[in-house]
Amino acid sequence: MRIVIAEDAAVLRELLAQMLAERGHEVCAAVPDGEALLAAVAEHRPDVTVVDIRMPPTHTDEGLRAAIGIRREHPGTGVLLFSQYIETKYATRLLAAGSAGVGYLLKDRVANVAEFTDALSRVTAGGTALDPEVVTQLAGASRRGDDLESLTAREREVLALMAEGRTNAAIAQTLVVSAGTVEKHVAAIFGKLALPASEDANRRVLAVLRYLES
Repeated sequence: MRIVIAEDAAVLRELLAQMLAERGHEVCAAVPDGEALLAAVAEHRPDVTVVDIRMPPTHTDEGLRAAIGIRREHPGTGVLLFSQYIETKYATRLLAAGSAGVGYLLKDRVANVAEFTDALSRVTAGGTALDPEVVTQLAGASRRGDDLESLTAREREVLALMAEGRTNAAIAQTLVVSAGTVEKHVAAIFGKLALPASEDANRRVLAVLRYLES
């Protein structure tokens, strides 16, 4: 993967760059603010960006605004928001700007290198990678529609794991069921949410968005 990192804490920025480079990824740039991030993405056209939400000058939502700008100007570039806090309104704003190739992880997750790089890979491939704690808070703040009410408890559990960006195989391992059973649940979810097969839409992402934003 070709990666641009935007993180104002110099130590963490260098740690991320070193960690990713050691695993064979190309870190095109590592910058401290949103303005530099936009310039680096325009110059290097990376596969994915790792973006801290709170950066200079105000340390509020500079990273988020830059991430939304990247989604608009460079839709093929994945965006992984990276924050110390669970800020559901920011996750919702990013998802609303484009559903494919986005993620939101807490900074604590960087301690699990495999989990972090797997999330980057999913985002690069056009999927989602949402922190389980973010999913829980987003889902708790959502108002379920009639179509979601039709889901069984197990189907909701599967959909919540899908929202984290997990594959069917990973869901099967977590729930201690067969991959075939998970496939049946996923098919049932698509049916109940009226998401027919389409070459132009990622039903998995659409189902997750329905779950988080309905």
